[in-house]
Amino acid sequence: MILTIAAAVFVFGLLVLVHEWGHFITAKMTGMRVDEFAIGFGPKLISKRRGETVYSLRAIPLGGFNDIAGMDPENNTAGERGFCAKPVLSRMIVILAGAAMNFILPIVLFFAIYATLGEGQPATEPIIGGVIEGMSAEKAGIKEGDEILSVDGQDVATWKDFTDKLKNIEAGQNISLKFKRGEEINEVTVSPTYNEQEKRVLVGVQSSVVYERKSVAESFTLAIDHTKEITVFMIESIAKLFQEPEQTENLAGPIGIVQMSGQVAERGFIPLLNFAALLSINLGIINLLPVPALDGGHFVNLFIEAVRGKPLGAKAVAYTQRVGIALLLMLMLFATKNDLVRVFLK
Repeated sequence: MILTIAAAVFVFGLLVLVHEWGHFITAKMTGMRVDEFAIGFGPKLISKRRGETVYSLRAIPLGGFNDIAGMDPENNTAGERGFCAKPVLSRMIVILAGAAMNFILPIVLFFAIYATLGEGQPATEPIIGGVIEGMSAEKAGIKEGDEILSVDGQDVATWKDFTDKLKNIEAGQNISLKFKRGEEINEVTVSPTYNEQEKRVLVGVQSSVVYERKSVAESFTLAIDHTKEITVFMIESIAKLFQEPEQTENLAGPIGIVQMSGQVAERGFIPLLNFAALLSINLGIINLLPVPALDGGHFVNLFIEAVRGKPLGAKAVAYTQRVGIALLLMLMLFATKNDLVRVFLK
């Protein structure tokens, strides 16, 4: 439990810090007055003023904010240094900077992993590198580090041998797995389940990983390419939510993310960094959606202002903000429902 909480605070804190720092630094660079830079919501735990800005850490670590003067044109106390008084381009840069930082963070994290450990590749040996919680292999007692020896009496020499033999197994069919743990040889029965997303049966194990060292230049290129691949995959996955409503069953909210953070942290710090990178990309994409109350919605308003030559009226902005907040609350409630079902009913 302590590890889960610590992992969740680390992941949420890192993502929020980077996102809000993007807004903060560009606001400062464009001459805006920032009254507060906060990590978290609710009561202040720690706060310190440096210059005109208060830097604070708040009690609920599920977000953060920048209090930029002049966000509300009718309550601009900063004059020419208020957000609303700056050129549209400056305001666009500030709005997009948070999401931009969420795409830069994964590049930095992946670069650090590639430059220090190298690029991970599936090992050829039939050694278990990870066991998925709740699936057949975990229920049968198989653990990370076990070496698969045979499937239904057929010898296994490589990980490919193992996966090839599983291809001929039907979902729900009991199969015998013989494996070696240390000097002890064991045999268990598992029942694979069909995974709709991967279109194949799975017993719930992952191969071990070997790392190949990379140069600094190679590490940087790989980090960019990997971030790009994940971004494309996530955009396609979000699009599927609108095309295939049943995919919404996979949505996770704060409870689910906290649970996943703990599970990933149990596998080590590097997997946790990978998880943080994935969430950061996801946060960046979500924030750019043209939904009022999100950064993407603010950007759309600014784009309309640039085309019209004047901002939207206060009533129009207020109305769209209320609609956006209502949509986000509905999505949050739905995702939380999914979390509760996964945690308590599965």
